Amino acid sequence: MTTPTAIRRLDAADPDFARHLDHLLSWESVSDDSVNQRVLDIIKAVRERGDAALVEFTQKFDGLQVASMADLILPRERLELALTRITPVQREALEKAAERVRSYHEKQKQDSWSYTEADGTVLGQKVTPLDRAGLYVPGGKASYPSSVLMNAIPAKVAGVTEVVMVVPTPRGEINELVLAAACIAGVDRVFTIGGAQAVAALAYGTESVPKVDKVVGPGNIYVATAKRHVFGQVGIDMIAGPSEILVVCDGQTDPDWIAMDLFSQAEHDEDAQAILVSPDAEFLDKVAASITRLLPTMERAAIVETSINGRGALIKVADMAQAIEVANRIAPEHLELSVADPEAWLPQIRHAGAIFMGRHTSEALGDYCAGPNHVLPTSGTARFSSPLGVYDFQKRSSIIYCSPQGASELGKTASVLARGESLSGHARSAEYRITDPDWKAGNTEDGK
Repeated sequence: MTTPTAIRRLDAADPDFARHLDHLLSWESVSDDSVNQRVLDIIKAVRERGDAALVEFTQKFDGLQVASMADLILPRERLELALTRITPVQREALEKAAERVRSYHEKQKQDSWSYTEADGTVLGQKVTPLDRAGLYVPGGKASYPSSVLMNAIPAKVAGVTEVVMVVPTPRGEINELVLAAACIAGVDRVFTIGGAQAVAALAYGTESVPKVDKVVGPGNIYVATAKRHVFGQVGIDMIAGPSEILVVCDGQTDPDWIAMDLFSQAEHDEDAQAILVSPDAEFLDKVAASITRLLPTMERAAIVETSINGRGALIKVADMAQAIEVANRIAPEHLELSVADPEAWLPQIRHAGAIFMGRHTSEALGDYCAGPNHVLPTSGTARFSSPLGVYDFQKRSSIIYCSPQGASELGKTASVLARGESLSGHARSAEYRITDPDWKAGNTEDGK
């Protein structure tokens, strides 16, 4: 007989529900003191010794006997070779996914704009792509070609001149799918380095690795800690927590589908979080039974079980309105609205990284090929942040042009406010452009 999975059960009617939910959601992305100090030491070494430090750390951490930095550079020809080494089916899937991701992100591209006021003053915004972006990709046996597409393609659509990818190859393990994805996505340069040392190299530059303007991409605790420390020197996408899925279901979807949707995130790692919210108690029981029955069929069953039992939950609510309230409280990375009429509930969703509408829209489609980006805010940060997009690789400069008349009129306002702040230099700078002698005589220190 199969042992029932010990997934947590919560009820929104419980007086202690809020406390239990807070405990369920709690997760700290902080590294301990030893990790933090090791990362600081690595960053310092890369800043001081450049390529030599990268070679040394690659030998130490990745088990590679490399003579120089030249051994850690992959030319464009190597990426093109990877395209021939993957299967035709894999190449077709990568190209189709890339096409969809590119098409979606092209609609995000922002253009410069301006407008002219009646007196000839021009105000606007100049939108400019970053010069160079750095993409961190986990390496070795891990295979994340989808992450290459999701990070590199928006950068290229934004107009970033050069995308630099770093990917470790521990013990010489090179993932051909990752390199093929890099080729398809238009990555310009690839270095086979990883860890905190790769983040430091991208942030500060070495003799071989160019300094970038922004570092994006997932990584382990050392990579995340390094991104924290270099932020300010460069931009970063986010400090991502474990993957999350929240399914809101009215009880009418096949329980096996829902169980597998929960597994799709739980299999990422033991800290991943999978939660189902429904007003139908009998349906929650059916999904629990599906979880128990399907779990042994999973290739990563041990990871799924640890995740489901440790951070997963089945939550009973009074009705769909309360289900939406809970969803907004959680602010999940991935939200599935597995209901009859998802459009009716969409206006009430305030916080979610990505929203999957209807019974047939599995979160997995968004991970790979639907088109929207799968780099999403986690750990409740969807309350104030957004998916990775073209806008993350563009910056905006304000444009201000004043006609003589406009400068004279605006100068009067600026003068009053500047003197109110006791900044006379600001005031006089604006006053010099004022052409109204009567105003100047009565409102400036010297009347000049």
